[in-house]
Amino acid sequence: MSSKLVIVESPTKAKTLKRYLGRDFAVKASVGHVIDLPKSQFGIDIDNDFKPKYITIRGKGDVLKELKKARKKADQVYLAADPDREGEAICWHLAKALDLSCGSDCRVEFNEITKEAVKKAFQEPRAIDEDRVNAQQARRILDRVVGYKISPLLWKNVKKGLSAGRVQSVALRLICEREEEIGAFKPEEYWSLTAGLTPDFKKNSFEAKFIGRKKKKIPLKSEEEVKGIMGDLEGVEFSVLKVEKKQKKRNPAPPFSTSSLQQEAARKLGFPPNKTMRVAQQLYEGIALERKKHAGLITYMRTDALRVSEESIREVRAYIRDEVGKEYLPPKPRYYKSKKGAQEAHEAVRPTSTLRTPEKVKGFLSKDQFKLYKLIWDRFVASQMESALLDTVKVDIQAGPYDFRATGSSIRFPGFMTLYIEGEDTEKAGNGGLLPELTAGQALKLLQLVPKQHFTQPPPRYTEAMLVKTLEEKGIGRPSTYANIISTIMQRGYVIREKRTLKPTELGFIVVNLLKEYFKEIMDVDFTANMEEKLDEVEEGRYGWLSLLQEFYGPFDRQVREAAEKMSRVEMKDEESEEECPKCGRNLVYKLGRFGKFLACPGFPDCRFTKPILKEVGIDCPRCGKPLVQRKSRKGRLFYGCSGYPECQFTSWDKPVKEQCSQCGSHLVEKRLRNKKKFLDCPNKECPSKKEKQPRSGKKAARR
Repeated sequence: MSSKLVIVESPTKAKTLKRYLGRDFAVKASVGHVIDLPKSQFGIDIDNDFKPKYITIRGKGDVLKELKKARKKADQVYLAADPDREGEAICWHLAKALDLSCGSDCRVEFNEITKEAVKKAFQEPRAIDEDRVNAQQARRILDRVVGYKISPLLWKNVKKGLSAGRVQSVALRLICEREEEIGAFKPEEYWSLTAGLTPDFKKNSFEAKFIGRKKKKIPLKSEEEVKGIMGDLEGVEFSVLKVEKKQKKRNPAPPFSTSSLQQEAARKLGFPPNKTMRVAQQLYEGIALERKKHAGLITYMRTDALRVSEESIREVRAYIRDEVGKEYLPPKPRYYKSKKGAQEAHEAVRPTSTLRTPEKVKGFLSKDQFKLYKLIWDRFVASQMESALLDTVKVDIQAGPYDFRATGSSIRFPGFMTLYIEGEDTEKAGNGGLLPELTAGQALKLLQLVPKQHFTQPPPRYTEAMLVKTLEEKGIGRPSTYANIISTIMQRGYVIREKRTLKPTELGFIVVNLLKEYFKEIMDVDFTANMEEKLDEVEEGRYGWLSLLQEFYGPFDRQVREAAEKMSRVEMKDEESEEECPKCGRNLVYKLGRFGKFLACPGFPDCRFTKPILKEVGIDCPRCGKPLVQRKSRKGRLFYGCSGYPECQFTSWDKPVKEQCSQCGSHLVEKRLRNKKKFLDCPNKECPSKKEKQPRSGKKAARR
């Protein structure tokens, strides 16, 4: 019989721990929180020092009953939830429910689920950290107070089902204000002038950009200015004025924090933050590898620290020396400084073992798990590799009174860049490629002058990666909240995803404008960031959680009362379409749902007809001749189908285009290679062009 009981959150984590702890330990899973505030009630006694009303979560009664039964059989109980505020709160609730002393050594904490880390943690159990629990409890109560007090005002004055949040509303404000900037932006015309030059032969040609006149920069604002300069340059000799060569060192990026992991996964893998965190949780809790033995592949993924253990540094440096090459190993280990206020008890997100390369575990991982693990592994290994060395060249060129400049770069030593290069949110104009050998005073031959018109661009919409970066920079929320913030404002219909960017809806603008008018502090970026700092102080034991709540509630309650008196109803008029309802004949109106706009009958609830708004592809269905439209699967994947569905059930995962196959006349479809390059292909399996292709030789062809 097991004499020791260990309680974790997930069954997967329980399996991994059981492998390391042995027969003396029984490992049970609480499956997340078992106790929380009620969903259908406010649950906070404001007049009694904000006392929360905690209840067993619906559906968790049997789980708690099983844990209590196991607790009676155990001589010692250990609580091993995740190493953050929320994990500490889970342990605190479990201790209360199981009649454990919070001051006893019942709390076990580890940042990675490896045999060494787990055994060490069980040798050093501690009491539950009440300050950390109080910080989590204060955050939970703050969010409950804001949500339950403001949301009914939105239901009354806008529409039912809306919600407001202490942090999500500020994030929504950032998105809406960026959209307003884009709408108010007035593009300005400007021009560029590029000279194609060569010192000798055309194959040595290169490009130089117009800079100005007599060492003074001149912006080109109109076509007339450019034509004037081009006229002045007729017959003028071009020559090299100065050549400046430098060697530039480029250092690797640090290992991942939660924020940088979410940003890079969005840029390189197209993962939304909530998906990144879901997959990372799976990698942290453990994957069944050889002989179905579970092993945690990465360290804890909710962290703002950049510190890594000395053991991991020694292991990765040995790997770089033996597997990558001695020239890629810097003389000393690299140490990265975390931002101010980071929890240094945590580590950065890294693989639990560098020797467990992505290729070795690929067969045991899902497609998404492999992509994310490889990203984390590559980034960590690269973070301890030698710097890259770049040779940069800047050439100043004179043409009469005018100045041109050419830039180029080449990689002298790739260093960490052989393995990993950090992504960018927006494309940056980099240096050109290699330039021919040039010397000061050298004459150049002009091949052509190329004028080009440009227009200034508005600031870009936030991508999910850019929003996470901005939230972190402004101190809004914490690493564990970013994914939830973004998913919440999208689920409420305040924001939609359009071409990988976040676009606010009309509903989002209405909610933000109302909250800005009546709840200035709640919507203030600095106020929200300051509240996060105070919560950190509560965790550190330097600020009382009740004091924080009392200071917040007084002014907030006055704002709620004032808003209840003055806030007037916002009429969201439905835009009428020309299409008639097939059931009752009324003109359908445009409605806004969580997945965007759709058509609905204005006769609701008597008539409940609805219809999705489908975008036509511009091509007719090959089966029935009706227009093809874009549709989405239940999992959100885009596909193309007949507008005559369900009578006609033609579908295609690939986008049909207007071009037709020269062999059979079918409309070609757009496909992508693994490198994301597009190509056109005929979808007709009976097409002569398909039959002309020779079958592959070997076993694969035989199997086909």
